[in-house]
Amino acid sequence: MQTEHAQIRIISSRPLSEHWGKLTQYTFDFRRRDGEYQRQTREVYDRGNGAVILLYNKARRSVILTRQFRLPLFVNQHDGFLLEAAAGLLDALEPEERIKHEAEEETGYRLEQVQKVFEAWMSPGSVTEKLHFFIAEYDDSRRISDGGGLADEGEDIEVVEMEFSAALAGIRSGEIADGKTIMLLQHLALEGIM
Repeated sequence: MQTEHAQIRIISSRPLSEHWGKLTQYTFDFRRRDGEYQRQTREVYDRGNGAVILLYNKARRSVILTRQFRLPLFVNQHDGFLLEAAAGLLDALEPEERIKHEAEEETGYRLEQVQKVFEAWMSPGSVTEKLHFFIAEYDDSRRISDGGGLADEGEDIEVVEMEFSAALAGIRSGEIADGKTIMLLQHLALEGIM
């Protein structure tokens, strides 16, 4: 961890929780544009970096999404089931290697080629996670299982093939409300891939 920078001086850090991820409280001095330092305290959640992939089929004009339960949504007055692109934490693997494993585990498609399209910080105000975004073409010849994730990791994932136009409409209607998935669907549209 970087503890000092021209504008930031870390004064202290205190672990608050170390279960699924690590929650730490930091006290730091931040030098404002007027040159004065201001003491601030923030909580930072570190769950590791991740990767996400959107599978698409040009001929069918379709995409593969997953639907799974997400507790944070449920406790925020949502039913908890979210349509999203396949994703996972890197867990010490390179992003491309990890996302091929995740795609196979979650969707049942084995991918030889994936294309990295960008990286993004998803919630920089409180979470350290950086996501690596990928896309890849799929067809029936690449399907080797039903997917569904790993039960021993608590996964019970439904694989959903959706028309691309329906997925875009799902953004407008709120059926698709996952940020990383919205970004990848819009990438396919903006780049004229679909």
